[in-house]
Amino acid sequence: MVTSSPFKISFLGPRYWLTWVGVFFLYLISWLPQKLQLAMGKQLGRLVHKYMKRRRHIAEVNIRHCFPDMSEADQQALVLKNMENTGMAMVETGMAWWWPKWRVQKAYGSIKGLEHFERIQASGKGVLMLVPHILHLEMASRVMGLKYQGLGFYRPHNNPLMEYFTTNGRLRSNEYLIGRKDVKGLLKALKNKKICYYLPDQDYGRKHCEFVPFFAVPDTATTTGTLMFAASKHCETVSLVSRRDEHGKYHLEVLPELENFPSGDKKADVTRVNQRIEQAINAAPEQYMWLHRRFKTRPDENSTSFY
Repeated sequence: MVTSSPFKISFLGPRYWLTWVGVFFLYLISWLPQKLQLAMGKQLGRLVHKYMKRRRHIAEVNIRHCFPDMSEADQQALVLKNMENTGMAMVETGMAWWWPKWRVQKAYGSIKGLEHFERIQASGKGVLMLVPHILHLEMASRVMGLKYQGLGFYRPHNNPLMEYFTTNGRLRSNEYLIGRKDVKGLLKALKNKKICYYLPDQDYGRKHCEFVPFFAVPDTATTTGTLMFAASKHCETVSLVSRRDEHGKYHLEVLPELENFPSGDKKADVTRVNQRIEQAINAAPEQYMWLHRRFKTRPDENSTSFY
């Protein structure tokens, strides 16, 4: 359980000076009007599209395989929009970490489905909420925190100074955080009727996975770790859909719990997880983190890489 991240004198050393420059720049930008921040982020994303060719290639490959019926022109347009949203996500991180509550409330669009939280907790159970790697996740969490504080299940940052800012920024909307290796901690939180964010949509390797459909790719390595938590008698599993509209408002929807989940059939169960993730992505495909090598693990270890 992580409830704070203390400041250390060592953070002032030369090792972290470059990090301080980046954080200070992000902090200054966070004071600007949201419309201007998002416009700056969009232009930053265009630079990512132009100069970070390796990352752009990954997004192109993912989108091409997931949406093969989309024309090449539409695929390229989606890649560009995705890079723009990647840049916007950078400034949104500053918004999420440092905005006062009143500014977050101004960016509030809507939240639907909170009755699912209420019903599940009233039954004496916790909530395992499946969340895709949406680019504006930091802000989505902050907006959700206006109504319900959850728990983040996360991977600590390799840079201790960034871990300090990340942890304290996320604690503005989360009750506390749980390291991704703290399995007992998450199970305990579910037993205590907490709302726990869980992101099951990345390629975590061949261990503890099943190869099931994800969009048009029929054999995508999908973690079965979700099922370990969902199998707890102390929880129900829901999912989150989130998007940012053209006015900079954030719209969240909690979808109802999965029935008879897990069923005992791992392939069928993680297929249902992927279907929920697809549903969330389809709400705003350009706002999903396509930069991750989602298909790096193939059923045949000797097959040619997608990338």
